Amino acid sequence: MGKPAKKGCDFRRFVKNNWLLLATVAAVVLGIVTGVLVREYSQLSSLDKFYFAFPGEILMRMLKLIILPLIISSMITGVAALDSNISGKIGLRAVMYYFCTTISAVILGIVLVMSIKPGVSQKMDAMGRVGSTPEVSTVDALLDLIRNMFPENLVQACFEQYKTTREEVESTGGPETNVTEESVTAAMTTTVAKNTTKEYQVVGSYSEGMNVLGLIVFCLVFGIVIGKMGEKGQILVDFFNALSDATMKIVQIIMCYMPLGILFLIAGKIIEVEDWEIFRKLGLYMATVLSGLAIHSIIILPLIYFIVVRKNPFRFAMGMAQALLTALMISSSSATLPITFRCAEEENKVDKRITRFVLPVGATINMDGTALYEAVAAVFIAQLNNLDLSIGQIITISVTATAASIGAAGVPQAGLVTMVIVLGAVGLPAEDVTLIIAVDWLLDRFRTVVNVLGDAFGTGIVEKLSRKELEQMDVSSEVNIMNPFALESTILDNENSETKKSYINGGFAVDKSDTISFTQTSQF
Repeated sequence: MGKPAKKGCDFRRFVKNNWLLLATVAAVVLGIVTGVLVREYSQLSSLDKFYFAFPGEILMRMLKLIILPLIISSMITGVAALDSNISGKIGLRAVMYYFCTTISAVILGIVLVMSIKPGVSQKMDAMGRVGSTPEVSTVDALLDLIRNMFPENLVQACFEQYKTTREEVESTGGPETNVTEESVTAAMTTTVAKNTTKEYQVVGSYSEGMNVLGLIVFCLVFGIVIGKMGEKGQILVDFFNALSDATMKIVQIIMCYMPLGILFLIAGKIIEVEDWEIFRKLGLYMATVLSGLAIHSIIILPLIYFIVVRKNPFRFAMGMAQALLTALMISSSSATLPITFRCAEEENKVDKRITRFVLPVGATINMDGTALYEAVAAVFIAQLNNLDLSIGQIITISVTATAASIGAAGVPQAGLVTMVIVLGAVGLPAEDVTLIIAVDWLLDRFRTVVNVLGDAFGTGIVEKLSRKELEQMDVSSEVNIMNPFALESTILDNENSETKKSYINGGFAVDKSDTISFTQTSQF
């Protein structure tokens, strides 16, 4: 009799602990069913479709609202809590992990697309073009990336990023035009050939969108500086710690609304799609991309995690289920960042000093799914054009896709812009990117899941590799107040000891014996 009761208790405990994940899964299923039914049995105008998706739009707005305070507070507190040497080692390990996983994703994508050859059996004339081709110069895009790392105005970087475009300068004739006369017939008829050199000027402007890279660079430097300021910088560390905690409380409130928002978000997207026939035409291409993403996320990333950490990678991935499901629905790794933080810290118990430092950087530069997608798409377009790529061109695609994915912002469909860079690197027509835009919205969701999963595994791997340094910091923090994460454990446990730490009106009270006096003004 005891066993059934225990099973019932376990089931209730499971539901209680995972009610949000279960509600989100149910919302996804209901969203798909609702979208299909509304599409089949009602004729909605464009305005009706817009109003129908309104609850989903509110969810996206709330998630984007919380990105800025989350990135700023988490980066500054994460870096300030680490010694500069330790933060350098952690950063190097994270970057090396990002580089290795991105390269492996690109190689996997190229192997699959060269083996399956989805573009060989397709005819370009039978495929429709959707949208327009972004005008992108590889050199200008690279320079813009570096420019955005050092924003002119920090406040402006919160909602705009710098972008340059090329504008043709009208020629005045004169010395830039070479004119030659050539005799054609005996009747002295002449033709005039003109070789005109076009001149361009680079014009800079600001476009809508948060400059995440610039904010991360500033917060990185700012965190290191206040971490070295000692007692003077402690007030700022405490402020940003409080801001980070308050932000995560807001994230918990937003997550309660998430199931409803996701239901209307996915139903609205299904209703919005005009041509489902394109999915049949591009079915083999989509299967190639999705199989590559599946292999990378189910085999390669878990294998790397298991080799380094020696723990069950699938249990770790299950802890990230809420973040992965959110990424699938909203297709933005930056907007998923608040949920990724919560899952990594609360479900998988990753050290906050690691998550606060690694996750914001990973959401910006670690784009495994995007790199794989760009490599597959470039070779697919080459196959559509009946072009046989040489080994050199394949290597060029690999290198360019890796570099371009790092520059891709963590926003929906940023891969299309970097896709043009990859195509231009091997001489493929940039306008052919319009052939795959119609299905990009769906593939974008799955590659965002891979991006978020790669970031999450990165935190576990970097934490394992940095365990020795973190333990040394924990030991030193018993006598060093500069570690804000150790305050809760060390100070509260030693409440009756002679050496006490207190924070009084923005400064520390220090007596003549160099012991930090404990007062009742403000206790930790």
